[in-house]
Amino acid sequence: MKVAIGADHGGYELKSDMVKLLESLGHEVVDKGAHAYEAEDDFPDFAAPVAEAVQSQEAERGIVICGSGVGAAIAANKFSGVRAGLCHDTYSAGQGVRHDDMNVLCMGARVVGVALAEDLVKSFMAANLEANEPRFIRRLDKVTAIENEQLSKGS
Repeated sequence: MKVAIGADHGGYELKSDMVKLLESLGHEVVDKGAHAYEAEDDFPDFAAPVAEAVQSQEAERGIVICGSGVGAAIAANKFSGVRAGLCHDTYSAGQGVRHDDMNVLCMGARVVGVALAEDLVKSFMAANLEANEPRFIRRLDKVTAIENEQLSKGS
């Protein structure tokens, strides 16, 4: 699977570990930065390119890492068609995909360590939407309808 990944200074070090993990699992990684540690960089500068890659289908999934993961999730969810979830437990990382079609995983490097982050990524990447379950599709359709309504109000 093709995965876009990005991180600010808070997630910079963890991102390199996740790139290695993803590649070892056979995934193609599109690194959206940061490509060098910059203590004053900002999470939207990396969440946006990851979200754009998922939105444009350059990548099937995305991962964004910042200090807490909160800012990354907020920024990524501004993009139509992106369903970013902040996950710090493996259940949510997999269930978010299976039940909610989450396509961007957001994590806080100051909240999780390398071992847990690896488990989160594995759970996220291994999961697929349970499309044969009508209630999950019904819910996803409702979320899409809300998104479309908000887009039409903004026009």
